[in-house]
Amino acid sequence: MTIDTEPRKRHTGRWIAVGIVGVIVLALLAAIGWYFLRINPSLQQVETIETAFPEESLRPTVEPVEGDAPVNVLLLGSDSRATDGSLLTGLGDRADTILVAHIPPDRETVQIMSIMRDSWVEIPGYPGERKVNAALALGGVPLMVQTVEGIIDQRIDHVAVIDFEGFTGLTTALGGVTLQNDIAFSQDAYSFPAGEITVAGDEALAYVRARYPFNDGDYQRAHNQRALLRGAIEQLMTRENLTSPDRLADIFATVSPYMAVTDTLSLPVGIQLATQMAQLDSSRVQTFTMPTLGTGMEGSQSVVYVNWDGVEQIREAFDAESMTSFQPAPER
Repeated sequence: MTIDTEPRKRHTGRWIAVGIVGVIVLALLAAIGWYFLRINPSLQQVETIETAFPEESLRPTVEPVEGDAPVNVLLLGSDSRATDGSLLTGLGDRADTILVAHIPPDRETVQIMSIMRDSWVEIPGYPGERKVNAALALGGVPLMVQTVEGIIDQRIDHVAVIDFEGFTGLTTALGGVTLQNDIAFSQDAYSFPAGEITVAGDEALAYVRARYPFNDGDYQRAHNQRALLRGAIEQLMTRENLTSPDRLADIFATVSPYMAVTDTLSLPVGIQLATQMAQLDSSRVQTFTMPTLGTGMEGSQSVVYVNWDGVEQIREAFDAESMTSFQPAPER
């Protein structure tokens, strides 16, 4: 009697393949589970922004898209923590850094745009124009989100607040941040020569806070803050860091006590974005200031006038599938 062994071979091969896939899936789940357990204590230290977004009817309309949608993250820098230990209490009096990080659908670049805190804009629900930073004092994070969404004509997907003290720990954890300093200056007990410099700890904090040494004050400070942020991103994206979950977890543990984020920026969302952008070269991270027309006076207030024609170009660029060829307009 002849026995047909082909079906058995096919079944055996199939089960071997299933077994291999199963082992891979289990290994991935174990790795993710270990990583979650490793960083979970740090996650518990991150303050949650309970209410961050305006009512749905007050937000830009989201058009259905195929594939990945753009991601916009509003980053607010606070110069001190409130006396009750919260990063969010009285944020309107303490936040002086406003950044929008835009990740286009193709995930091949990142654009980080500074919005000058004295930018003279319309605040929804209030007559006339005011400094953009007034939105925080008038309506907290939701009104700031609504105001910024009106400027870029896109939705903010996530919000993060970082205390400048967090910069101290981050730059130290990274072993220092190397950046290009355009203008030599001194701040506190530190001197910063022009050219390539490396800063860490309190020295880095002094660098991002300085504005009085410059004739154009906040302009140069915003420029320096982006220079430090860009340097930190380049340092963070080195092979040594990206291939070491332990090192990444240690870095996150350093900054987590100084952060507040919306619950939209969950661990799965972060892992998904990190996976999509794993091959992103640091040279594809662009930093620029929202177009302005210079400074002036409104009553007794020194303000920054917005170049709305330039902003329209930013809106069109943010609405594109790719920004690989985008070139920001010269500052000022």
